Amino acid sequence: MRLIQLVPAGTKIGFMRVRNYALLFSTVVCLVSIVAAFVQGFNFGIDFRGGILIEIRTQGPADIAGLRTKLNGLGLGEVQLQGFGRPDDVLIRIQRQEGSEAAQNQAVEKVRATLGTAVEYRRVESVGPKVSGELIQSGVYATLVALLAIMVYIWFRFEWQFGVGATIATVHDVISMIGLFSIFQLEFDLTTVAAVLTIAGYSVNDTVVVYDRLRENLRKYKSMPLEQLIDLSINETLSRTILTSTTTLLAVLALFFFGGPVIHGFSLAMIWGIVFGTYSSIYVASPMLVHFKLRRGNFADEAEQKQTASP
Repeated sequence: MRLIQLVPAGTKIGFMRVRNYALLFSTVVCLVSIVAAFVQGFNFGIDFRGGILIEIRTQGPADIAGLRTKLNGLGLGEVQLQGFGRPDDVLIRIQRQEGSEAAQNQAVEKVRATLGTAVEYRRVESVGPKVSGELIQSGVYATLVALLAIMVYIWFRFEWQFGVGATIATVHDVISMIGLFSIFQLEFDLTTVAAVLTIAGYSVNDTVVVYDRLRENLRKYKSMPLEQLIDLSINETLSRTILTSTTTLLAVLALFFFGGPVIHGFSLAMIWGIVFGTYSSIYVASPMLVHFKLRRGNFADEAEQKQTASP
């Protein structure tokens, strides 16, 4: 069976020739993202601002669009509806109301009066500022722990230059995504944090593929300059990179256009992360090995030991 070859064999694209321009672009993107995060802040969702959570069950499949229209007319601020589990189960999130607990109860009563007795109220909760603050803290800790684990994993599998390079590329992707949500004031909630962690894993997976091929080529081509060796490794894995990124992107685009407003932020973050994750694997993670002056001695020694051990 003949395999599809997206990139012709022997392709020689000089990625490293423009690495300084790519580094300048990435630096600008990260600086703008950091400034936007500190100056403009974020449009936090209900998960991080606090609010009201109501779980209902309708008689028959839920008309989420109709329910959303009814609740948006109550003047309660941001209202989110999400179907889950069974077709008649709906989760309603309402932003925290100004005032004490009495104001939250009044908002719940407005919802009850609007929806009437045709629905079953299975759960009613109020998320206060303390809980939302703990969620923000947990989200930050989860991201930092994931980045640290990635660096340790790559460090032990390859060399410290690889570990630091992969971490810088992943941090680059996370910062750029944070900047996207801050600049355009897109809603930032727990699903966005999930997208950030997903993209961190996706980005490092793509980086490891390039690094693994580079390690093989370091043992194979002992005298080839490092920049040429990196270009060779990227070109050899380019077909796999394009195929993986394209198929993943098609699935996420379907979520973005047809998944509804509930996962709009998640799918947009995934789209951004796939594009920048692919870019960073080539133009951030790989050039870092040149900047950190990767030493080839250990790989050459491993190759010689294997040749000596072979009969």
